[in-house]
Amino acid sequence: MRNLFSACALACISLCSTAQSVSDSLSADTLDVILIESTRAGSNTPIAFTELSAKDITPLNNGQDVPYILRLTPSLITTSDAGTGIGYTGMWLRGSDISRINVTINGVPLNDPESQQVFWVNTPDLLSSANNVQIQRGIGTSTNGAAAFGGSIKIDTRVMSTKPYVRTSNSFGSFNTLKNNLSFGTGMLGKHLILEGRISRISSDGYIDRATSKLQSYFGELGYYHDRTTIKLTAFGGKEKTYQSWYGTPTSVLQNNIPAVIAYGIRNGLSISQLNNVINSGRTYNYYEYENQTDNYTQNQAQLHINHTINAQWQVQAALHFTHGEGYYEEFNAQDGLWRYSPDSIFDNSNNYLETSDVIRQRWLKNNFYGSVFSLTRQTKHWQSTLGGGANYYAGNHFGEIVSIANSAIDLKGQHYYNGTSGKSDVNAYWKNTMVIAPHLEGYIDLQARHIGYNTSGTDNDLRTYDIEKSLFFFNPKAGITYTLGQHKAFASAAHAGHEPNRNDFVDAADASTIKPEYMTDFETGYQYRNDWLHAGITGFYMQYKDQLVLTGALNDVGAPLRLNIPNSYRRGVEVEFAVQSKLGFYAQANATWSANKIEQFIETLYDYSNDGFAIINNIYANTDIAFSPCISGSAQGGYKHNWKGAKFNHSIDCAWITKYVGQQYLDNTQNDSRIIDAYLVNDVRIGYTISVAKRFELGVNAWVQNVLDNYYETNGYTYSYISGGLTTEKFYYPQATRNYLVGLSLAY
Repeated sequence: MRNLFSACALACISLCSTAQSVSDSLSADTLDVILIESTRAGSNTPIAFTELSAKDITPLNNGQDVPYILRLTPSLITTSDAGTGIGYTGMWLRGSDISRINVTINGVPLNDPESQQVFWVNTPDLLSSANNVQIQRGIGTSTNGAAAFGGSIKIDTRVMSTKPYVRTSNSFGSFNTLKNNLSFGTGMLGKHLILEGRISRISSDGYIDRATSKLQSYFGELGYYHDRTTIKLTAFGGKEKTYQSWYGTPTSVLQNNIPAVIAYGIRNGLSISQLNNVINSGRTYNYYEYENQTDNYTQNQAQLHINHTINAQWQVQAALHFTHGEGYYEEFNAQDGLWRYSPDSIFDNSNNYLETSDVIRQRWLKNNFYGSVFSLTRQTKHWQSTLGGGANYYAGNHFGEIVSIANSAIDLKGQHYYNGTSGKSDVNAYWKNTMVIAPHLEGYIDLQARHIGYNTSGTDNDLRTYDIEKSLFFFNPKAGITYTLGQHKAFASAAHAGHEPNRNDFVDAADASTIKPEYMTDFETGYQYRNDWLHAGITGFYMQYKDQLVLTGALNDVGAPLRLNIPNSYRRGVEVEFAVQSKLGFYAQANATWSANKIEQFIETLYDYSNDGFAIINNIYANTDIAFSPCISGSAQGGYKHNWKGAKFNHSIDCAWITKYVGQQYLDNTQNDSRIIDAYLVNDVRIGYTISVAKRFELGVNAWVQNVLDNYYETNGYTYSYISGGLTTEKFYYPQATRNYLVGLSLAY
């Protein structure tokens, strides 16, 4: 990666002698290489969505992961393991976690097909290469990849500049946070080619102890233009090394209750060293102390897009894609049972039988994901029709390797102690139609058929064998109407979709045959008003689930949340948006979501270890709140933006006060008031200043103060309970950073 930085730096320096325009001033000199746009919503599509342009993204892009850049959009909530928004981050949209949020880049699926997660840490600084991000809420439009139950995020990469340029963005701040990126473009080479690229690196020590992140990424595009045909080759990838911090902080530590901390340590078998760690660390406590308790992963992706305009009415688009990922996380296990690592007995150098010993191990994942997506569109004055779809295949290998076993007479390094393989095919086709029904009234029909074939078999990390094969078919219809009159727009829609379980749902279940697909019917209605200085809107939604897979509040042994099917549940609510821009440069934006998120009946399972026995106790709860689903959330920002134009110098200033509020959430589905994440209100301040010289050189400086009021708060957590003499409930939380700073400098030529 260091060599790659050097090579690109030299290329950028050579371009400086011929560069003519910079940064956002390129907007008049760009070519939009057409991408697979058929899954995006149009201005009159009857669904709720928000769009962010590159100009919207840039002021918020300070090195944090994608969820934090999008956090001010409606119904979106974020969390960070390290507490800073860098490293492993998560998000919920309308209460649904990322495994139910479909994410595509240029129409190509980004969700891992097996876990259905998006690990943003594998694509650091991605939005520095984005031209537009569309966030759809609810089921939304038909898309490629994982089904959208909470929403969809559709990322389009930056349009290409016909003029050469070079730019760099750098920031540094609290927790030794550092971000550097370097971008360049050749402009039009001859009459047909444009080459652009970016390299980035981001590092941070994290707010949580030892929660370091070292992230590197690259992005490159080659565009070819000829008459009615465009071809675009896109390659991007990332390499990450992060220290694990997913264990969380016990509630007794957050309360600074030392007797309760000691009691926690005793009942969980902590050693003296571990107990000292938890007592002395405070809010920034990290359970892990082994120096190389790190996650290491590399992911590379390639896309080839072809667009051809047949005539004034017909256009065809197609793309091929390939993703390769591989990596591991390393961990130290003190006095672990050696039966799990070798079928043969293990002895020390004195020929003594070893039943337990300190073990260092790695858990690996290697996978390939490839396929194609396509669309054929016919556009007339009163009707647009698109036939599209995709065929994709995933092949993955899960295995564990031994690094070392203390005192062992035999070197077992590199030996696999578990191994499993997986394959998943995903084929879908959709037919999408928008037609004029009457003056000011448009109809929308979107029909999708999707087939999933999934198989996984082998031995899990706890040495349980599994052999799972599923074939699932989903029919996902959507329909709606939109009425527009001048500056007014109203819409109503109904949609139905099915969603397959993920690998953990099957493998972690006591009986995989009991795990079912989940289904959702989504009703939406909304109204918007927009003019030159005001935008206001309201959306009502009712999402009815059958067999929804809900979070139980517990985690498996690698920090992934556990889920189970619930027969009947729903989410219903209202989203309100408001934005105003005055001619004097002052502006304000705000949104809020009120919702009820309910489970008709939830059965809590407790294990009773009292009296040296083992029993299962089931507690039944009715009409309870769904875990991790606050009834209210919202964000707002108010600021001032102004540009001054002179004969040689142009100046601009942009400053804002940013507020995010998230109401109380439950850690599990029992609606127990002792198992909650408290409501929190967080405020940030940012200010940016830019000066450009003769439209050739641009210098920008910016500063952030995050959590400016220095609040203590937590954004995520987990819980589990058991009975041993009496009921014990363990609760863990993810504290977020107190007041912290970030300063940035950007240059463009």
